[in-house]
Amino acid sequence: MSVKPIRLFGDPVLRMKARPVTDFDKELRVLVKDLTDTMTAAPGAGLAAPQLGVSLRVFTYRVDGETGHLVNPDLSLSEEEQDGPEGCLSLPGLTYDCRRAHGVVARGFNMYGDPVVIEGTQLLARCIQHETDHLDGVLFVDRLDPEQRRAAMRAIREAEWAGQAPPQVKVSPHSTFGRAI
Repeated sequence: MSVKPIRLFGDPVLRMKARPVTDFDKELRVLVKDLTDTMTAAPGAGLAAPQLGVSLRVFTYRVDGETGHLVNPDLSLSEEEQDGPEGCLSLPGLTYDCRRAHGVVARGFNMYGDPVVIEGTQLLARCIQHETDHLDGVLFVDRLDPEQRRAAMRAIREAEWAGQAPPQVKVSPHSTFGRAI
């Protein structure tokens, strides 16, 4: 099991647009395993590469007993919307109602470069949208209405984890995945 530290709110990597994956190699498969192991241990419903300090467009998810991943996602969203509770492993302990599309069709690739299509509604749709937002440097608190956003920002400032420095990552100088961004 390879559980990695999760980057917390305030870490600049969480606000950067992640780069598309171009190499579907062993390093990508290791990253997907690290994401899956860390997400499972947390536990969480999803985890995006930037949350481990890796600025690449890949995320994992575990919803309704189904575990998977998606590389370089492209989303088509339903017009129907849903409101529901949402949290984030990078903002531990905080949950707020957030408006999302009710359904999603996500196209991308698996870790081997094979095309993948994931269709989902409700929680799976919410998770896929949340994790794709991470790849665009967007956090769920950015999608809250102004009153809830103020409450969330106050809770973040008061959280015991607020202001913690990002973890120091030791990596090989040849690695592109483990490099802290």
